[in-house]
Amino acid sequence: MKTLNILSAFILTFCVGFIAFTQDRVLLSKAKVHIGNGKVINQGYVGIQGEEIILVENALTYNLDKSKWDTIIDLKGQELYPGFFAPNSNIGLTEVDAVRATRDFREIGTYNPHVRSLIAFNAESEISTTVKTNGVLYAQVTPQGGVISGSSSIMKLEAWNWEDAAVKTDDGIHLHWPSTTKGGGWWAEPSTRKSNENYSNQLKDLREFFEAALAYSKANDKFDARFEAMREVFTGEKRLYIHANQLRALLDIIDFKRELKINYPVIVGGYDAYKVADQLKDAEIPIIIKGGHTLPENEDDPVDLPYRLPALLQNAGVLYCIQNSGRMETMNTRNIPFLAGTAMAYGLTEEEAISAVTLNTAKILGVDKFTGSIEVGKKATLFVSTGNALDMRTNNLTLGMIHGKFISLTNLQTDLYHKYKEKYEAE
Repeated sequence: MKTLNILSAFILTFCVGFIAFTQDRVLLSKAKVHIGNGKVINQGYVGIQGEEIILVENALTYNLDKSKWDTIIDLKGQELYPGFFAPNSNIGLTEVDAVRATRDFREIGTYNPHVRSLIAFNAESEISTTVKTNGVLYAQVTPQGGVISGSSSIMKLEAWNWEDAAVKTDDGIHLHWPSTTKGGGWWAEPSTRKSNENYSNQLKDLREFFEAALAYSKANDKFDARFEAMREVFTGEKRLYIHANQLRALLDIIDFKRELKINYPVIVGGYDAYKVADQLKDAEIPIIIKGGHTLPENEDDPVDLPYRLPALLQNAGVLYCIQNSGRMETMNTRNIPFLAGTAMAYGLTEEEAISAVTLNTAKILGVDKFTGSIEVGKKATLFVSTGNALDMRTNNLTLGMIHGKFISLTNLQTDLYHKYKEKYEAE
């Protein structure tokens, strides 16, 4: 009987606590609200209950009843944003690039669609803490290597473990399209780049694998882990992320989509996408473009082409978002806001630049129904900055929230700063 009473008391305490949590209503008051869909409210109210946003209104016209809110946070003079995304990222899969034991983003083999990145995700990564303090709150954690690397998953950057972090598991398969050229590189002369003579054969092998996977998806053959992972690509439940940059490859991808009836292809990279923007728009293929802090790929390209690419795609009506793949990409994930800021300086409006790292990304990854913007019914994943979050001089977070939970805004660097500041001020 004593045991039963203890158990009953525990259940009652849990239920009361749960009800109190779900009924807690928080109002973020009078910040400049960047919705994420191109709209902005100069002074807004954003109400949150549990995980969801329940109110988004203009503070100048809305008749607020303060008694309905448990907590009101005055943010006048500050700016409120949806949480930024880091698509095509290996954050959480690697900690120190120079230490092999901390790199867990690559598997042996050529065709590995059955490899899942999420089970290797490290929710305690020190790098994630530096990324969150710049407003990047979601990441598409992506494997690398081979022709087909495996499946990515969309993760929260503050969680207990990978199960808790997962927002959308196995959102898509990553395919590295054969390069149409070989040689060259940032360390070499552009003239050393040559046509890839094996491109046609590599493309033939790729088509044969996809045709076999398509046939498997229509039959009840003996179980094959690789083909089983591909099944949802053909049913439309998974995206197919195709990593490619060159013009010929992009045109071949358009044909590939049509011939194999791929429902949701997404191009990752897309350096030459502006040259075939109309064809990509008609084919409804979005682009996850590399951010502009890089050099032009070709000798005769305008020097500012990487900076202007977002505006070129915006003007052409192509759906795109911004990512930061490349050298030292894990630690540089913190620069996602500033890649959008550079794009703003080269042709995008401020709200278009914000969409390029929020709602556009959510649409491309297939999670826009519940996140990516500050709208009623969506998850409360957002942050507040004292100034423009796309400018490294004014990106200074004072509040952050993921799915309705306030998050820590400190990292190793801020901890060391306060530690030594206190020491030398005392002296």
